[in-house]
Amino acid sequence: MEFVVFFLGFLALAVVAPIALIGHYIVRWRSIRTLSAEEERTMTELLGTADRLRERVANLERILDAEAPGWRKDA
Repeated sequence: MEFVVFFLGFLALAVVAPIALIGHYIVRWRSIRTLSAEEERTMTELLGTADRLRERVANLERILDAEAPGWRKDA
């Protein structure tokens, strides 16, 4: 009888516990991997800022092309 209890305890520690730990940390990793609402809002703001800056650079390049046609060679 003692052997059966020892074997079941060993089996639980050797097989069930590692599987439970791995499952626990996979769930934690998946929950951390998603963005919070504040992080999504910040990302949206940053994307908007990047788009505005891209438009500014394009406008500046158009102005420079019109006023100083050879500026790209000098840059």
